[in-house]
Amino acid sequence: MIRGYKVFDTHTHIGTARHSGRIFTAEQMLRNMDRHGVDRSLLIPFPVVDDYRGQHDLIGAAVRQWPDRFAGAACLYPYVVEQEFRDEVKRCAERYGFRALKLQPMYQALNPVSKRSDFFFESALANGMAVVAHTGSGVPFSLPSLYIAAARRFPELPIVLGHAGGPMLMLECAVAADICPNLYVEVSSLMPFHLAELMRYVPSGRLMAGSDLPDSVEVEMGKIFSVEMSDADRRNLLWETGTRLFGT
Repeated sequence: MIRGYKVFDTHTHIGTARHSGRIFTAEQMLRNMDRHGVDRSLLIPFPVVDDYRGQHDLIGAAVRQWPDRFAGAACLYPYVVEQEFRDEVKRCAERYGFRALKLQPMYQALNPVSKRSDFFFESALANGMAVVAHTGSGVPFSLPSLYIAAARRFPELPIVLGHAGGPMLMLECAVAADICPNLYVEVSSLMPFHLAELMRYVPSGRLMAGSDLPDSVEVEMGKIFSVEMSDADRRNLLWETGTRLFGT
């Protein structure tokens, strides 16, 4: 807990990243969470890995060993054979209880406007997962507005706009979330005044805190306390929204 509030970090990564060389283990994640007062984290593979099944198994093992501390997310290149994609998402849900499917358009150029991307969203919906989509850097397919189309095609599917579009696209993210009630927003990368502005348009019940990288936990959680808001709003951002989407 931080200042009496339970904390769900809804955007973290463990494993081995091929693109950056970063390596972070579940044990390191736990130590970092305990150091900063984070109660629970959503574990997501890095977007570029040598073996996506191996990275899913790594996260699955962590979820099984520490079910009260971790929830799991799948992330794999969307242009593998479609049935292989669907089978792997199903395996992650059935074997490990994963709660989310991540899309990183900087490295996985999937067009969410096109119906050719339906298999991605269908896979999440069929397995009781939310979609977490990186927004911001990686234009065009990381534009928050593009997810309006997918949200309308799949109104029962929660879609989380990761990083809130970044500071440059924060207002576009706000418009998208205002249009589609199944669009949620994870607010890592925003400055406090950006967050305050976003909260004028998007209810806190669809906002959630995330860190992205372990180096950022103190800053990202700290800004939730630096912005003036009600107790209920702060609890939504830090715990309630993430818990509704990804479980306790």
